[in-house]
Amino acid sequence: MTTPTPAPGSTPGAGHGSGGPLQDVLVVDLSRALAGPHATMMLGDQGARVIKVEAPGSGDDTRGWGPPFVGEPGSREATYFLSANRNKESITLDLKDEGDRDLLLRLVDRADVLVENFRTGVLERLGLGIDDLTRRNPRLVVLSITGFGHDGPEGGRAGYDQIAQGEAGLMSLTGSSPADPQRVGTPIADLLAGMYGAYGVLAALHERARTGRGQVVRTSLLAAVVGVHAFQGTRWTVAGEVGRAQGNHHPSISPYGLFRCRDGAVQIALGSEGLWRRFCAGFDLDPDADGLATNPERAAARERVVELVESVFADWDAEPLLVRLAEIGVPAGKVRSLDEVYEWDQTRSQGLLVDVEHASLGPITLPGPPLRFFAGSEGEDAGTETTRCDHAAPPVLDQHGDAIRAWLDGAP
Repeated sequence: MTTPTPAPGSTPGAGHGSGGPLQDVLVVDLSRALAGPHATMMLGDQGARVIKVEAPGSGDDTRGWGPPFVGEPGSREATYFLSANRNKESITLDLKDEGDRDLLLRLVDRADVLVENFRTGVLERLGLGIDDLTRRNPRLVVLSITGFGHDGPEGGRAGYDQIAQGEAGLMSLTGSSPADPQRVGTPIADLLAGMYGAYGVLAALHERARTGRGQVVRTSLLAAVVGVHAFQGTRWTVAGEVGRAQGNHHPSISPYGLFRCRDGAVQIALGSEGLWRRFCAGFDLDPDADGLATNPERAAARERVVELVESVFADWDAEPLLVRLAEIGVPAGKVRSLDEVYEWDQTRSQGLLVDVEHASLGPITLPGPPLRFFAGSEGEDAGTETTRCDHAAPPVLDQHGDAIRAWLDGAP
């Protein structure tokens, strides 16, 4: 991998010179909206230098996705954009302009990774086809994300998260009943495609270390959602059963779900027969009651199990009930609102909040990366946490344009 020279005057910590396992990787990010930007943010979180190429004037689509917007008039920022673009630099280029296309190609010449999520054929029409780019830089790893795949009968179809959630079957599994399909409350198809894409990039970089050549990694919103069907997928492909939405109770494990108590609800997860017996002992129930002795029996009699558990919980308020469940060793938890999640000491203890200095907003707090790193058991730093901590705020539009141009002009 080629170590990129930091751009003069660029923001410290904006994806380079910041340590991390990918500090020698340069990423050119042509993507917009969420799937591609989430992938490149994951790479930037681990130290890669990510140069985000945006359209002049408007920039990434998500800069206009609100409310909510924050900041003063004339410099408002969409919180949607802030969620997917930390640890990046921004430059605006008009890819229909010959001079700007030439500058992009100079970036490609130095890049390790290029990420794009244009509809099939768009880059070719701009004179920037993937084949042309990889011939120009044979070490280049290209991540290309589409809605429904790059080929096949619907390969050119535009992809948006909620449509993909429906088309890929996720909404049929989510909701109170088959008559109540619901989308997941975050754009999970986009996020999963970005995660799979980043995973593919790392695999391709690893292979390049052996072969010296890059390759093209392809994924889609459809592929990402199908990729996480898990037991619901094999439930159909092997057993011939079609999973359906059934609210907050697991189709294969019982009791496992959300149960009402006197002043609210708690969740329990009894994933083994041992836990079932521990639960019953803790609440004076018979674990061998007729028809409920084994998990398959309980799963088949789910309504009866729910009634039984909720009849016990009816005498308990949520907080003392959670204490009791912890005492008897039964996995349980509450349903937190997002403000409660971000105010929870456990959340911050895991590095899931980062404080950054934004160019126009000043100090802001962002949700942080979900990975932590620690040195191995040998050496002076054995066991020391090595997780990157100097994260950079998402850039304002073209924040680093001049510095990137100066860097390219001064590069050998």
